[in-house]
Amino acid sequence: YPKEYKTIFSSPKVSRSEAIRRVETQVPIETLKSLGEAILEVPKDFALNPKVKRILDGRKRMLSGASKVDWSFAELLAFGSLAKEDFSIRLSGQDCRRGTFSSRHSVVFDSQTEQPLELLSRVGDVKIINSPLSEQGCLGFEFGYSIADSNSLVLWEAQFGDFANGAQIIIDQFIVASEAKWQQKSGLVMLLPHGHEGMGPEHSSGRPERYLQMCGNLNIPVKDTKTSGIYNNMVLAEKIKLHSSYGSIISNE
Repeated sequence: YPKEYKTIFSSPKVSRSEAIRRVETQVPIETLKSLGEAILEVPKDFALNPKVKRILDGRKRMLSGASKVDWSFAELLAFGSLAKEDFSIRLSGQDCRRGTFSSRHSVVFDSQTEQPLELLSRVGDVKIINSPLSEQGCLGFEFGYSIADSNSLVLWEAQFGDFANGAQIIIDQFIVASEAKWQQKSGLVMLLPHGHEGMGPEHSSGRPERYLQMCGNLNIPVKDTKTSGIYNNMVLAEKIKLHSSYGSIISNE
């Protein structure tokens, strides 16, 4: 292969001690408050949908300490914290700007002009992208993107965890096995929503057992996030690219 690609195909093997060592994820409360204020700032002449306004007002109460920080706001604060440290964030997925269950709202729209407002863009290089319903094509692209830009935290979110079925070839042939076959590592993180009872027998599971069966020789870490705090810490820890392939996060929304 061309010498320009030498670093792509010569990733050092991660050791077990490196893979399990503790990573500092604390962020000063003053920094979080400053980030939160920047994320929640909306121009006075921007006509928010009343339902979205209630969500943002709720986040302001979380920021003041009047209520607990929920899953979606913890995620935005984590992204903002990394962006403030000059890391690029790229999250793509199916309806991920709004969040499949109206949870994220990282991009809001003027209800009169339909102009978008990207809430995270003012704190750094954060891109939240709605992707087509073509899991194989999208996950393959994000895998390549994560290799080409190792200073970016690249995430792909399935609308439901079981939607990763459509990208199984990419997972089997590239994500899980790229290090063993090509000495090639990727920092790609897959977000697989899990535990949606009542949404159907297939939608209620992110199939964590599949990824546990694929684990071997430190090729992938599989993570279960039970609380917003745990998820926040896991996102922050991803800035240390020690894992030899990718992080599969089974998320509860």
